[in-house]
Amino acid sequence: VQLQASGGGLVQAGGSLRVSCAASGRTFSSYALGWFRQAPGKEREFVAAISRGGGFTYLADSVKGRFTISRDNAKNTVYLEMNSLRPEDTAVYYCAAGRLASMTRDDYTSWGQGTLVTVSS
Repeated sequence: VQLQASGGGLVQAGGSLRVSCAASGRTFSSYALGWFRQAPGKEREFVAAISRGGGFTYLADSVKGRFTISRDNAKNTVYLEMNSLRPEDTAVYYCAAGRLASMTRDDYTSWGQGTLVTVSS
């Protein structure tokens, strides 16, 4: 599956933003999906994951209560809704597809190109 992330941009602290990831192919619903992010000079870290049917979601502790992951299998798209954004959320956000909704990067076999989210203070 090929993934294309979009929706990043510049937002003030406390604001909201939704990033999307569109997938090609007819097997989208057979993949679990995840979002990871990488800030300058830091390792890529887990943000959120969602199971194939969307019934299970997982969020990193740092974003719980602020971010929501969802998917629309009819549109082959996964979303990350981000609220109450903080400057430390600034990063390139990557979507990924794999067999399991996992917090581990190695469990994902396909990655999108990333979209930059910048939160100003």
